[in-house]
Amino acid sequence: MVHTSSTESPVYQNFIAGQWRHSNSGETFASTNPAHTQEVIGHYQLSDITDLEAAVEAAVKAQHAWAATPAPTRGEILLRTALLLEQRHEELATLMTREMGKILRETRGDVQTAIDVAKFVAGEGRRAEGETVPSGLPDKLCLTIRQPIGIVGIITPWNFPLAIPAWKTFPALLAGNAVILKPASDTPLLTLKLAEILQEAGLPDGVFNVITGPGGTLGDALASHKKINMISLTGSNEVGRRVAELCGRDLRRCALELGGKNAVIIMDDADLDLAANNITLGAFGTTGQRCTATSRVIIHRAAYNALVDRLVAAAERLRIGDGLDAQTEVGPLVNRGRVKAVDAYTQIGKQEGARLLTGGAMLTQDAYQEGAYYQPTIFGDVSQGMRIAQEEIFGPFLSLIPVDSYEEAIAVANSTEYGLSTGIFTEDARLAFRAMRDIESGLVYINAGTTGSEIHLPFGGMKSSGNGHRELGPDSVNEFCELKSVFISYPPRKH
Repeated sequence: MVHTSSTESPVYQNFIAGQWRHSNSGETFASTNPAHTQEVIGHYQLSDITDLEAAVEAAVKAQHAWAATPAPTRGEILLRTALLLEQRHEELATLMTREMGKILRETRGDVQTAIDVAKFVAGEGRRAEGETVPSGLPDKLCLTIRQPIGIVGIITPWNFPLAIPAWKTFPALLAGNAVILKPASDTPLLTLKLAEILQEAGLPDGVFNVITGPGGTLGDALASHKKINMISLTGSNEVGRRVAELCGRDLRRCALELGGKNAVIIMDDADLDLAANNITLGAFGTTGQRCTATSRVIIHRAAYNALVDRLVAAAERLRIGDGLDAQTEVGPLVNRGRVKAVDAYTQIGKQEGARLLTGGAMLTQDAYQEGAYYQPTIFGDVSQGMRIAQEEIFGPFLSLIPVDSYEEAIAVANSTEYGLSTGIFTEDARLAFRAMRDIESGLVYINAGTTGSEIHLPFGGMKSSGNGHRELGPDSVNEFCELKSVFISYPPRKH
């Protein structure tokens, strides 16, 4: 997997056909620790189309035998994977913090999610159910069966570098598909570790392949490759539209989990202490770098000032620093480019006339000078038409929008192109049930923030937050299957 010397950072290889291989280009790229950007975590293969073709060839060669393997046996390999992940839990969490910056409590949760998904999906190996359906004709039986799609290309982001690869890969494998995975270039290491663990768990060679390299080259090639039957992507809306376009040319399936501009609605009867705690976690946990992060708070004017005071105080108490420090509550952004992108939205918010309540600056002094740090930032008196209320920022950035009624709150919540996750805080059960109906989001939380989904429920969004597919939950395996209807006739013989 890796070549090292006493003076150089590790050089990691691609994983193709059960072997660790250098790329065709012979070139590598570096990944650094965002808390200490001078620290190189590793060098990774700068793969090209030749490497992709090798991975496709390996997947095609392995897939038929894997599909013929009984589903319970496939599930047992995933169960062994879960147990191996448990054994390496702390090692993987520490590597993840060094690789992408979020605090250890969160990276431990990331690893635990992968473990939980492996166990959940492993059990689906004995629940690969179809239906038997009465026929409208005599002496006839109808039934449905599910079969693998074939070769699945998976493209994953950097913010959950083990959990998201796991919740795409494990259902795809359980369904009998072979997988080619391209991780984000900021965080390739955990996916390579996953390949190592799957191999140790007994996954046959070629069933799971990992190639690292630039998204523009490899992503387009994956999405347009005629031997890849499906693409599963978590990423930005821009990339999602590109992948959908490329897949659409050949009518191949793509499952897209895209962005969010998630809102929390605060009614005038809300428990403000509970709301402030949940919003602070949702907005600034993972340094705001998750698709379900709380980005907007839509507040009834009767509660506005009291909640603002709580949120500003909570943001200013947060301890910012290296995620390996047990005292840290907010780590760095994934790289300095993200710091500049978030700061650009601070300038936009000021220009639009919103009121900066706290934060709004890069952290570059003393312990922060080597890292990619930004202050938790809150803007007040935001109106729904402002860019900071409409565009995904993907950082520790919160916009507060005052409203006068439930109806206005719902209209504002639904006013963006996104529809991933929305929460509402109210003690009125009638409003809570109306919100379940009225909110245009795939995930709805009552008296909770916009984060905290559970693996046994479907995950995904409406509108531009996706294209209708759902991950996790009891149907997660079916997303990677073809559904076939079978008609069996048994008329009596004529003598």
